[in-house]
Amino acid sequence: MASNHLYLVDGSGYIFRAYHQLPPLTNRHGLNVGAVYGYTAMLWKLADALHKADGPSHLAVVLDKGSHTFRNDMYDQYKAHRPPPPEDLVPQFPLIRTATRAFSLPCIEEEGFEADDIIATYTCRAVEAGWSVTIVSSDKDLAQLIIPGQVDMLDTMKNERRSSQYVIDKFGVGPERLGDVLALMGDSVDNVPGVPGIGPKTASKLITEHGDLEGVLAAIPAMKPSKMRENLENNVEMARLSRKLVALHCDMPLPQDLDSLKLDGIPPEPLREFLEDQGFKTLLSRLTGERPMPRPVDLHATPVTDATAPAAEVEARTGIPSLPELPPIDCTAYQTISDEAALDAIIAEAYAGGLLAIDTETDALDSVASGLVGISLATAPGRAAYIPVAHVSSDDMFGEKPPQLPLSVVVDKLLPVLSDPAVLKIGHNIKYDINVLARHGLVIAPYDDTMVISFDLDSGKMLGGHGMDVAATTHLAHTCTSFKDVTGTGKKQISFAHVPLDRATAYAAEDADVTFRLWTRLKPRLAHEAATRVYELVDRPLIPVVAGMERAGIKVDRHKLAQLSSQFTQEMARLEEEIYAEAGHPFTIGSPQQLGVVLFDEKGLKGGRRANPAPTPRRDGAGEAGAEATPFAGWCSTGGRSPGSSPPTPRRCRRRSTG
Repeated sequence: MASNHLYLVDGSGYIFRAYHQLPPLTNRHGLNVGAVYGYTAMLWKLADALHKADGPSHLAVVLDKGSHTFRNDMYDQYKAHRPPPPEDLVPQFPLIRTATRAFSLPCIEEEGFEADDIIATYTCRAVEAGWSVTIVSSDKDLAQLIIPGQVDMLDTMKNERRSSQYVIDKFGVGPERLGDVLALMGDSVDNVPGVPGIGPKTASKLITEHGDLEGVLAAIPAMKPSKMRENLENNVEMARLSRKLVALHCDMPLPQDLDSLKLDGIPPEPLREFLEDQGFKTLLSRLTGERPMPRPVDLHATPVTDATAPAAEVEARTGIPSLPELPPIDCTAYQTISDEAALDAIIAEAYAGGLLAIDTETDALDSVASGLVGISLATAPGRAAYIPVAHVSSDDMFGEKPPQLPLSVVVDKLLPVLSDPAVLKIGHNIKYDINVLARHGLVIAPYDDTMVISFDLDSGKMLGGHGMDVAATTHLAHTCTSFKDVTGTGKKQISFAHVPLDRATAYAAEDADVTFRLWTRLKPRLAHEAATRVYELVDRPLIPVVAGMERAGIKVDRHKLAQLSSQFTQEMARLEEEIYAEAGHPFTIGSPQQLGVVLFDEKGLKGGRRANPAPTPRRDGAGEAGAEATPFAGWCSTGGRSPGSSPPTPRRCRRRSTG
């Protein structure tokens, strides 16, 4: 292995991830710094951990300087549909650059070039010098730079290394041919045209068969007549242009030489000055070794659960600033999407706002085996739509389908936005949707789960659990349309696939709308009630793990389980005998009443309160989460339950379509 190892951090990915993961925070000057704080914490964690692990010898953070680059001169529609960054994020960009330099790390950006080209240039120069390179990013375009044994990628969101095998598994070709695949399939996010009708699988197949893009174009005359051949014939020049647009340029002058990127840890100055100026007390205490003084809080404060309470009352009771009023829920205003233009429009709205609530409708409760009937999306409260993909007319003996987009088209169009780090996806029990969509090649990231957030905030306070119906009633004062209202019950019940589109849209789009509204009410409470840490570090990371287990199953050693069962039975019997001997007589240990008689009446133990309320966790610093007192109690597809409580009766956590 080379003695020098360069880490190149794609700063844009960190910025948007920080922006979407943290609620709006203000510094001591009254400026919005939620993204700045999150970016600072993530960069510190990366640089500090890597230095201690003796990983990289050199490191640089790379950012985009501006929106216009040489690719816009090549194709004036390049990234033309990409919306500007959120208004409250733009003023934070200069502070993010200041934060990077406060760590004494190089912050590299060049006018006229994208961050990808800067990363590519440094990668090529480092490889020529015999260095190893790790690109800290999840951007698929940068995967073109991977070289086995010398260049890899690190996705810190998923904490996984990506080698050339990752590219082969995902795109069907090696990194050296990835640009050809991207040129054929195009990119709706960057508005790279590609060839219409050709998705990732077809592009991979063509490149594998013909070697590269030029090989595919040369083979067009020999292809069988088809729509694909027609599209290729009509878009030869667009395909060649797309190849130039996705190519990474490695020949720009280096803004700083390689040796200047040497990583020497995190010196205390000027970092201390920056943290003090922003009021980031927890991070400052990490630098100085001194713990910040905790902010006094009311341990018996009642969480916000009444959506109808006057704003001033809610703010006075909880300390959370009053939230803007939400528009009334109108299920008749939702849109049924049955053409590509309408789907493109709502996807553009998701990019513009950076938020997308999503929900799936299926023909069964089992997320691993059910069929996908439709997908509902919401980009703002009241702005929701339903995309039917497998509806059949119930009153037609030939089972004709109402107007709807082909599933393949919907998948191709949703693929980029569902995995785009700049758009936060929101679901209620999103594990279900992850499993349903995974079977169609769709990956959801990053995401928030309002059901899990609800559990972390009010684990033992929500009568009836944390399903959508209960959450909507509690937090939005809204009664959701019931499943039986659209499908019927008993012998007359129909599959959701047979529900007329107008009624299906009103029901399904409401799910996405309610989910979006719940997020606006619940997410701000995480930081205020010091539940951010348990949600971000424990519960949310478990969602894809449990989802993957449900899809793959669990290998069980039945013989070993039988042995453990026998051992536990014997051990329980032994412990019961010891307890009976200590008590002087047998009794029902599992009975609180009989146990209380033994402990307090017969043994004379000093009594206390029968149930201690869980202490409200504390929060200190400028928007920083302190230590949580509530441990992770477990959650599953049957809904959340309180620590130590009996397993709940299996039930739906949210409304689901059944066949």
